[in-house]
Amino acid sequence: MPDHIHYAPRSTRIGLIVPSSNTNVEPDCLMLCPTGVTIHSARSGGYDVNAIPDSTQMRKFVRQSLDQSCKDLMDARVDLIAYGCTSATLADGPAFDTAFCAKLTKITGRPAVTTAGALVEAIQHIGAKQVAFTSPYVRKLSAESVKFLSDSGINVVNEIGFERELSSLEQNALTPQDAYEMALKADHSDAQAIVISCTDYRALEAVPAIEKALGKPVITSNQALMFACLTRLNLPYRDMAAGGRLFAATKALA
Repeated sequence: MPDHIHYAPRSTRIGLIVPSSNTNVEPDCLMLCPTGVTIHSARSGGYDVNAIPDSTQMRKFVRQSLDQSCKDLMDARVDLIAYGCTSATLADGPAFDTAFCAKLTKITGRPAVTTAGALVEAIQHIGAKQVAFTSPYVRKLSAESVKFLSDSGINVVNEIGFERELSSLEQNALTPQDAYEMALKADHSDAQAIVISCTDYRALEAVPAIEKALGKPVITSNQALMFACLTRLNLPYRDMAAGGRLFAATKALA
């Protein structure tokens, strides 16, 4: 008589569209996955990984056909589509982001979230009206990101970027230590929270240390994306230490 095998159910699947060179969004999202939730990725390429990812490249990237990525994820019978590139829709503003999210839903018949929209949702959830912003983006793209937040009713009181422009691979190579140091530089006395944007920026692991150092909640792209996914799926997300105050049981600004 064979032994009875005990195993956890895999009842919910998140479909993730990932830029082809991005290797940080998947590990970060897995750190915030509750039991029973699995993540399934489709990679989207067509860009030069050694080029500087500026606004023009981001606008071109997001307008590429999504049909194949969506089809591949639907073959995996996912329950939700998550678009894992923040700057691709940040560059074009909230109206484009909303329409793009609706397009994903129309193609797949599944609820969808974008990382740009998730950033706003997470900031609103913690009750922050004024934030400090940092990212590895080029100057123009960073300014467009600040405008996206401003157009969404969030005031950016300070904005800090890297001194030189970084390629996609250079952004990918940044460490949690980089994220920590940049967050502390970005902080401002009027900021209620720190926002760290870019799904290929390894920032999630620095969140507990930044929150401890500054006494303020931190919102990162991948943390916000998973928060939005779990919220849409009505799944528990509280008390995950890796998620910082956003994932805590108590109010972030209490």
